[in-house]
Amino acid sequence: MEGGTRLATHADVDGVTATLTAAFATDPLWTWAFPEARDQAVWWRYCIASAFRYPGVWISGEYAAVSVWIPPGGVELTEEEQRGLEPLIRGLIGARCDDVMELLERFETSHPQGEPHYYLSLLGTHPDRRGEGLGMALLTEIRPADDPSASASSGDDRKINRRTVCRARAARLTSSTARVSRWSPSQESRSRNRAS
Repeated sequence: MEGGTRLATHADVDGVTATLTAAFATDPLWTWAFPEARDQAVWWRYCIASAFRYPGVWISGEYAAVSVWIPPGGVELTEEEQRGLEPLIRGLIGARCDDVMELLERFETSHPQGEPHYYLSLLGTHPDRRGEGLGMALLTEIRPADDPSASASSGDDRKINRRTVCRARAARLTSSTARVSRWSPSQESRSRNRAS
């Protein structure tokens, strides 16, 4: 994989934001929520900046693809960021804010509860690099967020493998869109399952 896969740092926020903005630029759901590309960029930066609280933002190559994982017990936005969400969105899109806030609430209610898990918050591939398998490679090569030192190429059984530990469920959001949530059980949960 060109440039390899690495854990992102705060210095990567511009590149990660640019990749996700480009990846979702024509997405029906996100262009409905934020019709202007500059507003989408503000939105993605807000989400990404929060995600850097955890070691779970991964980059493939030179920002060719990005994944954002939230660890077990983690949240996508802090309480303070949650309080700032409505004013941010209202400032970006005005009167449509209530509709987008409802959409975000539906996302939250579709988030799986119960079993500890890593939550795949975002996965995007730059449009110039689509079709190369880079996004899916991020799912098969990434180490759990609680152990960033584990080698992705070592065969370590703690790798997140889309075939064996990622689960998916769809939740109805609007009459024309659906969201697929992906998550992976935490290491503790996987260990418990192997023992039984």
